[in-house]
Amino acid sequence: MLIDDVTIKIFAGNGGKGKVAFEKSRMAKGPTGGNGGEGGDIYLEGVSNLSALKQFRYKKDVRAENGEDGMGQLKDGRRGEDIVLKIPVGTIIHNLSNGKKDEITNVGEVILLAKGGKGGKGNNFFKSSRVTTPLHAQHGLPGESFNIRFELKLIADIGLIGLPNAGKSTLLNELTNASSKVANYSFTTLEPHLGVYYDLILADIPGLIEGASVGKGLGIKFLRHVERTKILFHLISAESKDIKKDYETIRKELAKYNPKILEKEEYVFISKSDTVPEAELKKKLKVLKGSLPISIIDDKSMEGIKKILNKIIAEKKGL
Repeated sequence: MLIDDVTIKIFAGNGGKGKVAFEKSRMAKGPTGGNGGEGGDIYLEGVSNLSALKQFRYKKDVRAENGEDGMGQLKDGRRGEDIVLKIPVGTIIHNLSNGKKDEITNVGEVILLAKGGKGGKGNNFFKSSRVTTPLHAQHGLPGESFNIRFELKLIADIGLIGLPNAGKSTLLNELTNASSKVANYSFTTLEPHLGVYYDLILADIPGLIEGASVGKGLGIKFLRHVERTKILFHLISAESKDIKKDYETIRKELAKYNPKILEKEEYVFISKSDTVPEAELKKKLKVLKGSLPISIIDDKSMEGIKKILNKIIAEKKGL
C-alpha cells in the first residue's frame, strides 16, 4: 500500500547539561566542568523510492539523540547523533507547528527539518578574575520539535490518465517494463506506478471515475498526483460504448479539482484498438478528433506513440 499522506511528530535532540567540577588536587581548586554536547539534528533527504513514506505508517514519533552531559577534567559531552529521514522526491513538507512549507524536488537534496538544542556551558566557562570557583553551570537547551505532514505529489513528465480499465498499466509496462498489475476489471491499479522511458518519467495514475473530485471511488487521493505531471496521455478504451462521455467525465473531474490541470498539454489515445472492428474504430476516432489509436500488439501504433515520446524528450533537452 502506498503511503502518500502522513503526519508525524519530530523531536531534535536536547543539549546536554554543563558540568560543575573542580580540580581534585589539594593545591588547586580551579573549575574543570566541561560543556554539554549539542542535540542531534533531523534532516530530510530526497530519494527516488516512491514508497519511502511507509516507514511512518506505524512510527509516528521521530527523536534525534540528546547531547551528552559535560564531564570533569574539561571534557565536553558528546554531540547527539543526527537523523536523516529519506522521503520520496515530490514530497511537500507541511510544518503544522509554524505554518511553513517546503518541498523535496531532487534525489539527494537535503533539508534541515529540526535543529538540536545547544549544550549548556560547564562551570569552567564562567571562571573569571573575580569568580575563580564558579559553582554553577548551564542546562542544555531543548531541541526543536514540530508536527510535520508529508504529502507526496508525484513529479512525472507524463501522467497516464483515464477511466479504470483503459489500458494505462498495460501501456506503461510495454513502454517501460514497470510491471504494474494488469487485469480486466475496474480499479486494478490501487496506487500510482512509475516507469522510465529513456529520459522521461511516466506515471500510471489509478483510474478516476465520475465524482472522484468529491471523494467517490478512489477520490482525490490520486487527483493530486495529476497536478504535478507536465503532459497528460489520456487513454479511452475502444471498447467504450460512449468514448466522448468517457473523455468528458475525466476532464470534468480534473476541472473540479484544479482547473489549471486542463491547461496541460494533452495527447488523446483510443486504447485497445485491436478489440473492435476497423469501421467502428474509425467512427470513434472521428468523435474525438485528433485522437490516435493504439494497441500493444500493433507495432505500427506503438512506434507512433514512441515517436511522440522521442519528440517530448528532444523538447525537454532543448534540441
